[in-house]
Amino acid sequence: MRDDGSGSDRRMELLIGNLLRIGVSIAAVIVAVGGAFYLVRRAGAVPRYGTFLGEPDFLEHVGKVVRAALSLRSEAIIQLGLLVLIAVPIFRVAVSVVLFLARRDWLYTVVTLVVLAVLLFALLSGKV
Repeated sequence: MRDDGSGSDRRMELLIGNLLRIGVSIAAVIVAVGGAFYLVRRAGAVPRYGTFLGEPDFLEHVGKVVRAALSLRSEAIIQLGLLVLIAVPIFRVAVSVVLFLARRDWLYTVVTLVVLAVLLFALLSGKV
C-alpha cells in the first residue's frame, strides 16, 4: 500500500481490523446462542453412537439454514454462525476492493479483485 502522507494506510488497517473483530465476535455470539439453545433443548437426551445420521436437509443450503435459524432451530443457529464466520474474510476482501478503488490504487484493486474472484469461485463451486 502506498502511503499518501495523510495516514490513510493506518485508517484502512483500523477499519479492516475492526471489521474482522466485529464479524468474528458476531459469529461467536450466534454460535454461542445456538449452542445454548441446543443444550437447553436436549439436556436429557441420550446420544445414540451406534447409529450414524447425516446432516438434516435444512443444514445443507444457505437459504434453508436462514429460514430454520429464524424458526429458532438450534442446529441452524449454530450453522448460521459458522456461515457468518466463513463470510467475514470474504467481506473483508470485498471492502478492501472498495477502499483501494477509492484511493485509485489500481494495482492493489486488480490484485484484490483477483483474490476475491478466487474466493468466490472456490466458495460457489464447492471444489475447495
